[in-house]
Amino acid sequence: MSRFFGNLNFSVGFVMSAVVVMVAVVSLVWTPYDGNKMRARERLQGPSISHPLGTDQYGRDTLSRIMVGAVNSIIVGLVTVAIGMGLGVVLGLISAYYGRLVDESIMRFSDFLFGFPAVLTAILITSILGPSMINAMLAIGIFYIPIFARLTRAVAMTIWRQEYIAAARASGISELAIVWRHVLPNILSHLLIQSTIQFAVAILAEAGLSYLGLGTQPPTASWGRMLNEAQTFMSMSPWMAIFPGVAIAWAVLGFNLLGDGLRDTLDPKMVRDR
Repeated sequence: MSRFFGNLNFSVGFVMSAVVVMVAVVSLVWTPYDGNKMRARERLQGPSISHPLGTDQYGRDTLSRIMVGAVNSIIVGLVTVAIGMGLGVVLGLISAYYGRLVDESIMRFSDFLFGFPAVLTAILITSILGPSMINAMLAIGIFYIPIFARLTRAVAMTIWRQEYIAAARASGISELAIVWRHVLPNILSHLLIQSTIQFAVAILAEAGLSYLGLGTQPPTASWGRMLNEAQTFMSMSPWMAIFPGVAIAWAVLGFNLLGDGLRDTLDPKMVRDR
């Protein structure tokens, strides 16, 4: 642990990410107000003792909605990374193991998916299934598949050439057991680093899709949706946009720094360079 926390990026990223997670956990059991309850008499109030971050155009407490939005952001990050990693790792392992035609087919499939960014994929999916947080997660998750597939393939192809893999085969261990015992453990650190970074990207992507009206739908709180609703009242109530924007920047920066710190600590090449 001293090696991890000795890295400045990891330490700062860990603290910032932990704040986001703690806010989300607390919001599951307590928020200052009901984030969806409208109070016409309290609309567009500035930060005060009763409403530390002010209220929106419907009189809803901004702090409560930001706390609930943290839960949705974490859910989006977890689900999208799970989709991308779950399918991407399998495709990457198959591509590295079989090679040739199978490898070429999977990599061209990855190139095809790369041709459709998350926003375009979301527009396509929501035009068919309708806008929702689930469809936004599906779009972002699909975009992550080739990222994890390429990473897994690159690392696995190096591992398959190692002498201890040949020794394991000579001892009669099945190919599936070799993957489970030798290949996957050597890929985990790379996947952990990539997952943390893509987690941050997922939060930003979901906020962007919600801002466009393709992600989380009202009245469910979403940081991106809060920015969309705030743009009409920027001159009257700038805090409506400032605080959700700060929340997005805080979460994205925190998880990015955490990923960078993990890379610096876990990547052997980075360690040797130091």
